[in-house]
Amino acid sequence: EFFRELLENAERSLNDMFVRTYGMLYMQNSEVFQDLFTELKRYYTGGNVNLEEMLNDFWARLLERMFQLINPQYHFNEDYLECVSKYTDQLKPFGDVPRKLKVQVTRAFIAARTFVQGLTVGREVANRVSKVSPTPGCIRALMKMLYCPYCRGLPTVKPCNNYCLNVMKGCLANQADLDTEWNLFIDAMLLVAERLEGPFNIESVMDPIDVKISEAIMNMQENSMQVSAKVFQGCGQPKPAPALRSSRSVAENFNTRFRPYNPEERPTTAAGTSLDRLVTDIKEKLKLSKKFWSTLPYTICKDEQVTAGPSIEEDCWNGHSKARYLPEIMNDGLTNQINNPEVDVDITRPDTFIRQQIMALRVMTNKLKNAYNGNDVNFQDTSDETSGSGSGSGCTDDICPTEFDFVTTEAPPVDPDRREVEASATQPGWSLQTLLVGFVSLLLQRLWR
Repeated sequence: EFFRELLENAERSLNDMFVRTYGMLYMQNSEVFQDLFTELKRYYTGGNVNLEEMLNDFWARLLERMFQLINPQYHFNEDYLECVSKYTDQLKPFGDVPRKLKVQVTRAFIAARTFVQGLTVGREVANRVSKVSPTPGCIRALMKMLYCPYCRGLPTVKPCNNYCLNVMKGCLANQADLDTEWNLFIDAMLLVAERLEGPFNIESVMDPIDVKISEAIMNMQENSMQVSAKVFQGCGQPKPAPALRSSRSVAENFNTRFRPYNPEERPTTAAGTSLDRLVTDIKEKLKLSKKFWSTLPYTICKDEQVTAGPSIEEDCWNGHSKARYLPEIMNDGLTNQINNPEVDVDITRPDTFIRQQIMALRVMTNKLKNAYNGNDVNFQDTSDETSGSGSGSGCTDDICPTEFDFVTTEAPPVDPDRREVEASATQPGWSLQTLLVGFVSLLLQRLWR
């Protein structure tokens, strides 16, 4: 929402400035600029747009229009104008503005689009994993931990903290295996966030884009005679325009007085915030979400509604009586549950759905690393429909680092209608869903809101 408003503000600012500056000449050629913003919006929303080619096309079209305006005494057919556009790179009629703007726009939009895509993938993976149903062994362990004290006449005694940890580590063994890839994903998100705060901040790139384009137009005016002479030399002498056509000079065609850019005149979004503030807030939430899955058992078991707490080791339910819990705490992950004393875990059968989410995180992490290095990426949304592609880094060797080298892979398709595993025993009033989803959903809402 923020980026959409930012683009709309930038387009509105350019339109207002160019109407005041160039008047009717701009309005007669405004579709060139409108198409530029249309394509930028389409790229950001996942459209199949090649940023470099799109920007090159914009400058070529602008050169064609400008060339006709500065040479009104001649008639140019389509073939001639096509020849003119081929001289865009060679003559540099707009100075160094197109090159600089290409670098800034491509890097800024690649980072912004990938970052937003990463937030979406992270939220969807977390929500899906939090709803994975418990195994029968987990349900039995939960029932023993939470309800057996009542059978023994100890209704006020809560489970020991370490006892709870072993139960939760067994129940959440597959989720814990997300942790490594999740942490790499969060690290990659934080790296791309740096791009949103640095010189390729999309807000600082788009705010003055109207002034930058106007600067390019002024440069074209100043060098109009040299540009025209070289084009005539390369494309041939054009035919004179009909006698009735006006042959006004360059000075008459353009009003060179345009408003100076005030850097404090920054567009304000409906949220009344800035990108810097927004990114800072998101970064803090991302940092808090590191090691989320491996620490989830500890987060659940420290809740006073679930256990007696870490400080109470004697007056707690250990699974058999009111006494200290003696078994050691298991390590994290599926393979470490082979000797879990509380939950029967089949370590030979990893949950395929969670493994798919691990792959989805891996794919997104690679895309984030690509975006950090300034390389455009292809996106595949959660419904497995290709949402867009593009290429072009807008990088130069002295700007684009090469910290990461990797091969991008694609995630396997995910069945959104995957049926949850049915528990072999139905227990009244309690399931892992109640425990897990309740805690996980609350934490995820705080972290990904």
